[in-house]
Amino acid sequence: MREIIEQKLAEIEEKENIRILHCVESGSRAWGFASPDSDYDVRFIYLRPREFYLRLEKTSDVIEWQLDETLDINGWDVQKALRLLHKSNPTLFEWNSSPIVYKTTRKWKAISDIIDEYFMQKHALYHYLSTAKSNYREYLKGEIVKLKKYFYVLRPLLACKWILKKGTPPPMRFDILLNEFLSEPLKSEVETLIALKTYSPETKEIPRVKILNDYMDEEIAEIKTILDECPADTPSNWDDLDKAFLSLFSSR
Repeated sequence: MREIIEQKLAEIEEKENIRILHCVESGSRAWGFASPDSDYDVRFIYLRPREFYLRLEKTSDVIEWQLDETLDINGWDVQKALRLLHKSNPTLFEWNSSPIVYKTTRKWKAISDIIDEYFMQKHALYHYLSTAKSNYREYLKGEIVKLKKYFYVLRPLLACKWILKKGTPPPMRFDILLNEFLSEPLKSEVETLIALKTYSPETKEIPRVKILNDYMDEEIAEIKTILDECPADTPSNWDDLDKAFLSLFSSR
């Protein structure tokens, strides 16, 4: 599959007249809890020729290349990505730290080296807590629930705990978060679900796991209380992002 994805990336570069700076896996395969039928969530950051950015006409800054049962491939223009980075968009920190990298470049490294300067803790906490709350409310309140949704609640909750403890972007790998924050018997329960998910379809349903629901209830309430008392973020200036963007057009 990696070979197929790399072929797709070469095809995108040729047909769209772009250079892909960085491309990663962004979904459950990168998080570490994929099902046998999980698709490949391929995300990339790309650069167009310099003249493109000097045009007055408004143009698309997203490439949506493929979406089917196997591959979900799309990318963001680097200018869009850097503007979102200034707002501390959590997606970019995840793409930058994905353990599955399909392609990267020296020019991306110039951005990667400064990316953590734009991490805003309160903004990230809002994002992850909101993700956890919405998935919990919509999918895990019944007696029979979707197995995969436990991970879509637990991972963002543990990401919040990482941010509160370390003040840095959380890792993508779920096992790192699991080992850092969950003790027995919660950890054992989650590991059992991970093992089940590795050979079950994405649609697999299971009886509600009370011990996990109780834990999530407590953590959601606690993190919300802490978040309400967190000081406001202080955005970084644009200077380093401007320099990083301009450096992309240098010949070095």
